[in-house]
Amino acid sequence: MARKIKIGIDVGGTFTHAVAVDVERYEIVGKGVVPTTHHAREGVALGVVQSMRSLLDSAGIAPEEVLLIAHSTTQATNALLEGDVAPVGIIGMGKGLEGRRARHETNTDRIELAPGKFARTFHRFLDTSGPLSDAVISRTVKELVNEGAHVIVASEAFGVDHPANERRVAHTAQEMGILATAASDISQLYGLRIRTRTAVINASMMPKMLETADMTEEAVRNSGINAPLMVMRSDGGIMDINEMRRRPILTMLSGPAAGVAAALMYIRISDGIFLEVGGTSTDISVIKNGKPVIRTAEIGGNRLFVRTLDVRTIGVAGGSMLRLRDGKVVDVGPRSAHIAGLKYATFFKEHEAPAVRSFTLKYIRPREGDPADYVGVALDGDTPTVAVTPTGAVNVLGIATGYSKASSDLVHRIFDWLAKEIGTTAEGLASEMQGICAAKAKEVVEAIIDEYRLDRSLLTLVGGGGGAEAIVPSTAKAMGMRYTIAENAEVISAIGIALGIIRDTIERTIINPTDQDLLLLRKEAMERVQRMGAIPETIDVTIDVDRQTKRVTAVATGSSELRTRDVRSAVKGSAELAAIVRASMEVPSAELCARAGVLHVFRGERHVSRFFGLSRRTLHPLRVIDEEGIVRLQLADGEVRTSTVGMAGGAIRALIDEFTQYGDAGGLLPDIFLIASGRVIDLTGLVNKDQILAMAQAETEKVPSDEPAVIVGARKR
Repeated sequence: MARKIKIGIDVGGTFTHAVAVDVERYEIVGKGVVPTTHHAREGVALGVVQSMRSLLDSAGIAPEEVLLIAHSTTQATNALLEGDVAPVGIIGMGKGLEGRRARHETNTDRIELAPGKFARTFHRFLDTSGPLSDAVISRTVKELVNEGAHVIVASEAFGVDHPANERRVAHTAQEMGILATAASDISQLYGLRIRTRTAVINASMMPKMLETADMTEEAVRNSGINAPLMVMRSDGGIMDINEMRRRPILTMLSGPAAGVAAALMYIRISDGIFLEVGGTSTDISVIKNGKPVIRTAEIGGNRLFVRTLDVRTIGVAGGSMLRLRDGKVVDVGPRSAHIAGLKYATFFKEHEAPAVRSFTLKYIRPREGDPADYVGVALDGDTPTVAVTPTGAVNVLGIATGYSKASSDLVHRIFDWLAKEIGTTAEGLASEMQGICAAKAKEVVEAIIDEYRLDRSLLTLVGGGGGAEAIVPSTAKAMGMRYTIAENAEVISAIGIALGIIRDTIERTIINPTDQDLLLLRKEAMERVQRMGAIPETIDVTIDVDRQTKRVTAVATGSSELRTRDVRSAVKGSAELAAIVRASMEVPSAELCARAGVLHVFRGERHVSRFFGLSRRTLHPLRVIDEEGIVRLQLADGEVRTSTVGMAGGAIRALIDEFTQYGDAGGLLPDIFLIASGRVIDLTGLVNKDQILAMAQAETEKVPSDEPAVIVGARKR
């Protein structure tokens, strides 16, 4: 019987990892790794192809077994950082008074991408108070090309509402053999200056990204695989290769997105802070209510109409180098063993270690301009070849059990020797290094918790990446928090890509959105992911309405196949589920208060003292858990109502009326979740009762009316 395999390929700073996942068993059936091809003519795409071929050969995967191939890419990010982008010609348009403003706002001049790196632009303006002629458009395109433009962007005042002129200009340029795009096809938000800037950066990437896409797709097809080819997006989803050709900007800053996708789909974390730890840096991001936290992207200090994960990067990781001054530890990092061209003592093979007879302390500058206090260790000579790193420290402390575990005793010998050199013990040196690493990570994690007002009682620190054990346990200990290290942490990003969910986002400016506006937006979002291969039965749409910015966002997610995993052996009994819930809530008992298909809702009780013990408040933590023991939703304090799908509207209405909080700014609705047909439907982004009821009905319209439904509500904090 043929396996059902998804392949994920992650482009890292040093290596490109490929994994094959059997989606019926959620088992890894093969791994492949090659050095990342940063300096190849084909760019990192060459490493993607090489790792795929290595994986197919080593795991004996037949082309017909592959359901999907997805990969991340640093091509767009690298192009921006290096300024390796195409010059763009902008054709601004408008009429009347708005036209005068549009002439200025569509002329972006050069756009800073990174310090000292710019995207070059050339500008023309067309008055659209009368009909545009093909001759005028063609002449304008030729003028811009003659100046040096390789790609054309058409951007008109209110082009979001009336895109015909933008699309006509883009179409004319394409017929002339010039790459072109309409600004309204990249973003449908008001804000001509930002929309034009976003379209320009997207256009500047197109030539290189089209070349990358063509090369990758050709290699995949030549291997005999006809499965869909997907690319990782910066918001944690995947999109098909054709969408990447049209909107390459969506891959920008997508590096950490793959790890977060794995945290959601493989580790199945509903609320947590994900730390992906490499050799040089650690990326820290947030998962809340089963979704990654998203922000608006910026490039060179310029805000764009692009959504990306909110990722904070710190310069400490598994390979960060120890720094000494006057025999005392002063820091760990930010330079790493990789940057300095040194090896990890941790990974010396058992047969290599005994041959080392002596160690010599060397102070080095990993890069020109760095302080000369980084520690290198010379083995049997004068040339430094080994770094002292947090990965070594956790071996000395006995924390490393997985990928970071030492292959020999060499790392222990080095720590023993160096500790004597500076007047301490090996354990003392390792602990001091771990304390410095934990302090750096803790500072960022604390800032994230405060910024998003996260409930610590719900959070788990989740470690991924090959260096996870070097940073996450010590950070969790310093913060008094739970943590988990992902299985197969060293290839967690590739797993996340393989299991990635097809995703697209539509953002519109709607002053007072009606229920019909939201339903139409939902329909459009569903159709987009369906066109990319998502099966209709798997599609979920979340709507968020921002009253302040008048922005409405629809996020659609779906899978290219129905879930076929055989979970019968993984189904847990009620006692096991209750034990998982109690541990999650940290309470002595929890009551099963409702069920909806495979989803169980448990309710606990916790008493919290306030005002120095003068008053007590009773909270009712809630957990929604599936039959496999995966917590799908957790709330610190909530209420539950049972119903059927057909009667859910009345139950939702009653819960809203009961728990709406009133103040000077009016009514503050509770957060509402509808649980039905194996799904947790998130209605928290909607701002009034009618919107919530309309969306709940739309999300359950194909579910039999007599099926059980559970409504969960929580007062907003």
